[in-house]
Amino acid sequence: MDKLTPSQIEAHLKNLDGWTYDNGSICKSFVFKDFKEAFSTMTHIAFIAEQQNHHPNWENVYNQLTIRLNTHDVAGITQNDFDLATAIDHIVGKH
Repeated sequence: MDKLTPSQIEAHLKNLDGWTYDNGSICKSFVFKDFKEAFSTMTHIAFIAEQQNHHPNWENVYNQLTIRLNTHDVAGITQNDFDLATAIDHIVGKH
């Protein structure tokens, strides 16, 4: 998997709503109705992440979830990160 250049990252971000590039990761925060909804969504994301063999760095505080994606193997951002970000947006849109 090839590491994306900064210009490639910016181009990919234009196709995602609310994701930003910060300190070597693409990031997005979500707010849910309550903890149960946040955790339910995290569980759904976990199954997709496992299926893709690409796992997020995330933090959950009550109804808030912050996700940071990068590809550790290349120490940067790859297409895998954008594929998972797209899947995450799809999952969150269903909840």
